[in-house]
Amino acid sequence: MQRNIIKSLLKIDAYPDEAASVLLIQTHVSWIFLAGDTAYKIKKPVDFGFLNFSTIDRRRFYCHEEVRLNSRLCPDIYLGVVEVRETPDGAAFFGDGPVIDYAVKMRRLPAERMLDRLVERGEATTADMRAVARVIAAFHHAAATSPAISEYGQRERIMANWQENFAQSAINSQTPLSSHELEVIREWVSSIIEGRAEIFEGRIAGGFIRECDGDIHLENICLTDGRIYIFDCIEFNERFRYCDTAADVAFLLMDLDYHRRHDLAEAVLDEYLTASGDSGLCDVIDFYKLYRAFVRGKVESFRQSDTGIEQKERERAGARSAAYFRLARGYLERQRLKTTLFITCGLTGSGKSTLAAQLNFELGYATYNSDRVRKQMASLPPDTAMRIPFLTGLYSAAASEATYAELLRLAEDELVAGRSVIIDACFISREQRRPFSQLAARLGVPCVVLQCSCPDPEQRRRLAERETAGESVSDGRLEILELQRNNFQPPDGSEGVVLNVSTAASSETLTSPIYARLVQ
Repeated sequence: MQRNIIKSLLKIDAYPDEAASVLLIQTHVSWIFLAGDTAYKIKKPVDFGFLNFSTIDRRRFYCHEEVRLNSRLCPDIYLGVVEVRETPDGAAFFGDGPVIDYAVKMRRLPAERMLDRLVERGEATTADMRAVARVIAAFHHAAATSPAISEYGQRERIMANWQENFAQSAINSQTPLSSHELEVIREWVSSIIEGRAEIFEGRIAGGFIRECDGDIHLENICLTDGRIYIFDCIEFNERFRYCDTAADVAFLLMDLDYHRRHDLAEAVLDEYLTASGDSGLCDVIDFYKLYRAFVRGKVESFRQSDTGIEQKERERAGARSAAYFRLARGYLERQRLKTTLFITCGLTGSGKSTLAAQLNFELGYATYNSDRVRKQMASLPPDTAMRIPFLTGLYSAAASEATYAELLRLAEDELVAGRSVIIDACFISREQRRPFSQLAARLGVPCVVLQCSCPDPEQRRRLAERETAGESVSDGRLEILELQRNNFQPPDGSEGVVLNVSTAASSETLTSPIYARLVQ
């Protein structure tokens, strides 16, 4: 039945308005038909517990709720609710045949102006993000609140949402986190909710529990014609919409972190704090960013089991799910770790940069790569290939000494500011590592040496693949490997906390053993 309806609605003659073509987009809860300048969204007949569209009456009700609630932020986009009717030629959005479903009719927004696209293309500016933050702050200021809504800020309500997430993730075979890691997050969440009652009570007393949007992330924001449209709020469950305003803006901050744009996230947070005057937001923002990353990971894991989605898209959903869950884990560890100097150590191709990038993604710490810094100092683009003999030219002893000196300066700047930092370099010799361990000792912070290794065949495969690809920040290659091996001086405990990391596993599994060692 559903397949026949979808097939019919992919025809241009199923629409009352002229359209040259019809494009179908699927989410885990909706079919969205893009026809000309209009979009029609039909809710899937699914029941996830927290969301129930299983009957036509429920779908009709929530279509009307979607229009009502989204009119708060973009009234000129949502055009109303329309019937899907049965006709002699199949399903259509017109006619006088039996009503077989309902759809939300919307004005179509330009895909190329969606904020996720702008961020991916590097076109979103800090000015754009500050403008978005002001819109969100104004929306929160005007959003409804009441004693009944404020109840959703109670710790018991917040914990109930978390318990649902844990239960669904535990029984979902697609959840990428191990049972141990789920338990680590569960214990931490419980400790925060139980141990910081005054903070959550203060949020209620301050009037920060409101009827929010509930789904503010990059894909739901469009910047076009000088306007900011924030659409597709949570209509299907009021307990996800009645929440702390910090939880609402945390979704956008988390999504920017997911896209590795910490600079844009900082701009949003700074502007939102100024516009909202919410001085207590910083007490809870990381807690809610973790929540948003966890929920996003859970939702993407649901998509992996959706047989109505193509296999490739299910695979992409799996990759996104893993990344969101790793980001959630990183938010937790960032709360537990002290200010720390991390340095990588290992031969070319040993996975140092992969590990550093994964830590940077999960923890958000500033990360400085020696090859990138080396080329910046020489005024070269970072992916410029330098196929020169070992210890000559840009990689001469003098150039390397200058590069490590600059890395040391960058590390000190971060540490003095109270921020952890990751220095991604080979650190072949003790002489190269010594100034960094001395810096950490002088500033009273831990120095963690991440000694990376992998089986020799895998290391050689990576270097050969890098050589074939041609474009890489790193200039490491096979002939350099043996030369480095002959000069390598392994670190010892006098240099700091030395962690041996095998990078043969997938990048998503590299960091958990590190966290386990550092947080005792």
